[in-house]
Amino acid sequence: MQDLFITAVVFFGFYHIIRLISEHFLKRKLINNGHSEQAGILVPPPAPEEANKYPSLKWGLVAFMAGLGLIIIEFIRAGQEAQEFYQSMLPYGIELVFISLGFLVYFFIVNRRAKA
Repeated sequence: MQDLFITAVVFFGFYHIIRLISEHFLKRKLINNGHSEQAGILVPPPAPEEANKYPSLKWGLVAFMAGLGLIIIEFIRAGQEAQEFYQSMLPYGIELVFISLGFLVYFFIVNRRAKA
């Protein structure tokens, strides 16, 4: 597993270095050809202004739902053997579902406030 992680990091680094060098040469070529106003064409456009007016609400809901998921995992585990239960994928699935529910609740709250 560690070898896979190291390989992924190395290739990720190579990709970014090659991309940086190629963008530099392309911008230099545009400037040398007299197209200096288009040299900013490679700058990625700014992200659309997302109305993140309630960041504490989002992370509060996610933390609440994650905690609720952990509580439910403990209630489900009460009737089973602990080692057998924790070796299964069920706790991970329950936790991910509750975390995603936290994000969905936040999404619906923000969309309802945006329409009003």
